[in-house]
Amino acid sequence: MTPPRERVQPLDTAQVIGLAQTTFDIEAAAVQGLKARVGESFVRAVQRILHLSGRVVVMGMGKSGHVGRKIAATLASTGTPALFVHPGEASHGDLGMVTAHDLVIAISNSGESAELNLILPVLKRQGIPLVAITGGAQSTLARHADEVLDSGVEKEACPLNLAPTASSTAQLVMGDALAVALLELRGFKAEDFARSHPGGALGRRLLTHVSDVMRSGAEMPTVAADTPLAEMMREMSAKGGLAAIVDGALRVQGVFTDGDLRRLVEKGSDLRAVRAGDVMHARPHTIRADALAAEAVELMEQYRITAVLVVDAAGTLVGVVHIGDLMRAKVI
Repeated sequence: MTPPRERVQPLDTAQVIGLAQTTFDIEAAAVQGLKARVGESFVRAVQRILHLSGRVVVMGMGKSGHVGRKIAATLASTGTPALFVHPGEASHGDLGMVTAHDLVIAISNSGESAELNLILPVLKRQGIPLVAITGGAQSTLARHADEVLDSGVEKEACPLNLAPTASSTAQLVMGDALAVALLELRGFKAEDFARSHPGGALGRRLLTHVSDVMRSGAEMPTVAADTPLAEMMREMSAKGGLAAIVDGALRVQGVFTDGDLRRLVEKGSDLRAVRAGDVMHARPHTIRADALAAEAVELMEQYRITAVLVVDAAGTLVGVVHIGDLMRAKVI
């Protein structure tokens, strides 16, 4: 609810900046305080999750629930199957989503969330391991937990010391610490991350190969070494800014580009008698079809070119990739 207008303080720039800086200081101190409290219980929690045959089920109410959703998402995207289950819904049927092969991470700053504590005995009877992220070391949640990760803070950033601020930040960081430890121990790599993010920029860079974006077959601009310049220019115009000079078996002999044509014109060369083999670059930059499209981008940037010939192990032309193709595929 917006406070009544008459209660709104006049804006004081220095005061506003000071409030922001105080918040940063309090929350940074809360995070730093976690370092001294991470010990064997954290190690055991990581071990339990590493050897888990099921999933990590994260639960929390209110702001702890919002943090829990983020922790579950981070775990899932870094190699640990995870989901979030709302404790209130769990007691009305959603507890069936939790199996005997799973592990529950329960989050509560006080450790006395009624909705969460209501289902703790059920979890214990089913033998489901319970990891608590809580600031209440002597709380109901802590007493039921197999492992307790202490996320307690000295005070909230809220001036009233009521709104979850520093405490929710500490919970979030504890969850991130779990995820980072797990992904490192699993040997999780950037390629693995990309597979769970195929729609993102990183996914496209790490999953898209040259073969996915290159032009092949009749779309390749190819000419023989004895092709007249005028005919080669028509091939270039029709198929995109360069021509691959090949032999009868499509083995690459050279390349000729729009830039090469401009330089010929600037020199005042007699273009009527010129053949492709006379003006081609005999050692063009090439790439393999199974290379990542991102490698083609790096090659273009390194040599300041806008297209690369794609060849197989024998040097046979199999495609051409243009910078426009890479932009359309959103690799760059």
